[in-house]
Amino acid sequence: MNPYAIFVDHVRGAVAALVRDGELARMPDLSRIAVEPPREASHGDLATNAALVLAKETGIKPRVLAEKIAAKLARVAHVTKTEVAGPGFINIAVEPAFWREVLEAALAEGEDFGRTDLGKGEKVNVEYVSTNPTGPLHVGHGRGAVFGDALANLLVHAGYAVTREYYVNDAGAQVDALARSVFLRYCEALGERVGAIPEGLYPGDYLVPVGKELTDRHGRALVDKPEAEWLPIVRAAAIDAMMAAIRADLAALAIRHEVFFSERSLSAGPADQVAATIEVLRKAGHVYEGRLPPPKGQVPEDWEDREQTLFRSTAFGDDVDRPLKKSDGSYTYFAADIAYHRSKIERGFRNMIDVWGADHGGYIKRVQAAVAALSGGKASLDVKIIQLVRLFRGGEPVKMSKRAGEFVTLREVVDEVGPDPVRFMMLFRKNDAVLDFDLAKVIEQSRENPVFYVQYAHARGCSVFRNAAEAFPGRALDAKALDAARLDRLSDHGEIALMKQIGVWPRLVEGAALTHEPHRVAFYLHELAGEFHSQWNRGKDMPHLRFIIGDDPEITLARLALVRGVVGVLASGLKILGVRAVEEMR
Repeated sequence: MNPYAIFVDHVRGAVAALVRDGELARMPDLSRIAVEPPREASHGDLATNAALVLAKETGIKPRVLAEKIAAKLARVAHVTKTEVAGPGFINIAVEPAFWREVLEAALAEGEDFGRTDLGKGEKVNVEYVSTNPTGPLHVGHGRGAVFGDALANLLVHAGYAVTREYYVNDAGAQVDALARSVFLRYCEALGERVGAIPEGLYPGDYLVPVGKELTDRHGRALVDKPEAEWLPIVRAAAIDAMMAAIRADLAALAIRHEVFFSERSLSAGPADQVAATIEVLRKAGHVYEGRLPPPKGQVPEDWEDREQTLFRSTAFGDDVDRPLKKSDGSYTYFAADIAYHRSKIERGFRNMIDVWGADHGGYIKRVQAAVAALSGGKASLDVKIIQLVRLFRGGEPVKMSKRAGEFVTLREVVDEVGPDPVRFMMLFRKNDAVLDFDLAKVIEQSRENPVFYVQYAHARGCSVFRNAAEAFPGRALDAKALDAARLDRLSDHGEIALMKQIGVWPRLVEGAALTHEPHRVAFYLHELAGEFHSQWNRGKDMPHLRFIIGDDPEITLARLALVRGVVGVLASGLKILGVRAVEEMR
């Protein structure tokens, strides 16, 4: 049950009634009508923008149209008052009985409350992490990993068929540098002196065991081979080792991918998919041989005024056409990325979401242009940029990792504070804003720590049931008993407020899924937890509002039903975020 969707239907019905009554000449487009909580609780329970979005099409001034719609809505069941506000918003007040029906639905639907068929089984590809396999994940990668995983969970909850994908960047100069770095560690494991790791290679100690593994497998056989022979062997071993480490780091956060797609597979072997993609675009008129003007401002020293193979990305909203081949004839990274996204389209994905790091913002338009060209505009690509994470401990910046040599690894952070604080706090800020992550504060047991605050609300709700079982030994407190509870006994404004907040959940799921914003779930859970803690505290000050009233089993059962509704939504939301819904705080 989605109370806001119910009232969208009521508003549309009111407009249809105006058409039937001759007050509107014809039925306008109703798709932009929204119903949401009002900005101020004193304004009512619900608000709609109907008059504002329909005014132009109907030719009626917004406030005049709002009065007409409000008059029709006043006759709807449970509506106690309608009021026109501002330029034409309609505020709606409803009976408490409506919110009790929402609670009844939440109890009846259980884990399915808030689920929706919004996606109607549509296939969605969510690609996230996709970091170069040249070292362990750092805490910034962890933010993208958590975001992508939570987004995938959210989309599944909203009825989409989601594939979680990792694009393995196992081609190009960076993996050759990795292989040369590992070869030095291999020589070192054989007892040779290698000295300082040269500039441009990877100095981290995490490559030492990879070198040792090569000695166990090959002995000294690689030492005397020319680089052209040992490089592919070492490169493959290094990539396998790094991907195994990356998978293990992700597993520590309960993050998994169904597909690991190799960049090297695009151009390796007899079927060069990059070349095939370029030819497909060329035949469609989107690739040509030409020259690019020099960059605006200062011209880089390495800029070449030469004829090259270009993708006509300006035809799809990009700022400049983009090169597909380098001066040595090899493919640009962009050419491989086009072929990769073509593979997604060929696998049946028309809805694609890529989760990228903060340094890739300038790359978005060209890849979206490529997707538009390849699909004839039938596929969409939404790119979510994940901003940086600044790591602190007690307000002081955290120093670099000894293991990685250049950054703090994700695994170090997870091992120190646990997966729940990492996952929740990575989502408790919008993805495109820089995140300050304090290792000390995220494990504090205080209301200032959001993850504790939300988990404690769930645990507190579970404790209410344990206490109720002690207060009413032998009395049934299961789902069947709660279904029979007298919810009309719930009349306190704090109880009504909790039921209203429960009613927001289905709308929240749909909105967050449509906008690809899982942080909305974290924000909502924090608000719901706040309402619940507030009602608990009111009961401490006013004993008649406590959840358990020893001499009144009827009101106790009704309040237990309310607590069950809160606990159920908290558990559902935490599951989307990948955070445990604990029953006790230790």
